Amino acid sequence: MRQLTEANVQSQLDPVRLIASLETAFRDRFRSVTLPTRVYVETALGFFLIMACHDGDGCAMGMKFVAVQKTPEAGDQRIQATYILFDPATAIPKLAIPANYLTDLRTAATSGLATQWLARADVRVLGIFGTGRQALAHLKVLLLVRQFRRVLVCGRDPGRARAFVEVAAADMDIPVEVVDAETCASQSDVICTCTNSMEPLFDGNLLRPGTHLNLVGAFRPNMREVDSMTIERACVVVDTYDGALAEAGDLLIPLGEGRISRQHILADLHELVTGKRRVLPDPQGITVFKSVGCALEDLVAAELLLASA
Repeated sequence: MRQLTEANVQSQLDPVRLIASLETAFRDRFRSVTLPTRVYVETALGFFLIMACHDGDGCAMGMKFVAVQKTPEAGDQRIQATYILFDPATAIPKLAIPANYLTDLRTAATSGLATQWLARADVRVLGIFGTGRQALAHLKVLLLVRQFRRVLVCGRDPGRARAFVEVAAADMDIPVEVVDAETCASQSDVICTCTNSMEPLFDGNLLRPGTHLNLVGAFRPNMREVDSMTIERACVVVDTYDGALAEAGDLLIPLGEGRISRQHILADLHELVTGKRRVLPDPQGITVFKSVGCALEDLVAAELLLASA
């Protein structure tokens, strides 16, 4: 079994190639893969997740193990992930991958794919809620899919937000600034929410017509990053129906309130990229992509790393 390091993953996993591979996978492979329900185990320190994917047609099989600490000693230690790519015929491990950066990048790349399909071509302001690894990954990837001229960052801790902006701005040729939640929500053309918030980050009435949102932080039924008004106003696309309807508090809470119905979710990524259900950018409307994470995304990233290795 080959074993990679985080440095290997960061140097070998190209975001542009990953976005293209994810689009191909959701278009051509989605119906052939088996995606068991994510295993969720409460632990003394937090919880443990197991995500598996088997592609019978593509002869591929992999599994990701994720430990999440509720109160880590350091913020960057909150989530630790490992991915194992197996021989599908024998279940012998072929490649072991430290999967922190893999998870960050595949999640951001999936948001990038959704943004290509759902955001207007003339967007200019990118808003990021959050200051962690996932926020940084989204910032870097989203700049590859649209020509933004300004980036707004909103974080719960002003000091961390300023430090995040200093790191981000060092590698970018466009202004990156710290703002409050109201400014970020009302002035951004594309918004990425990358937090572990249990409550809405802003008032959905603040969103301008034509805004696109990628919601990636909340992955439990009692978690939400946006309010019911945001979802009620939006055309909603999800990564997978099963995952969203089982875990996405952003959708389950307004469903439970009667603010929306099941038909309010217009498409999943497979239907979007195949054109089976058309959801187009709308200068007068709002689009939302709600992601809870799909094991196919991990498998695609691992396959790219195996090819590089």
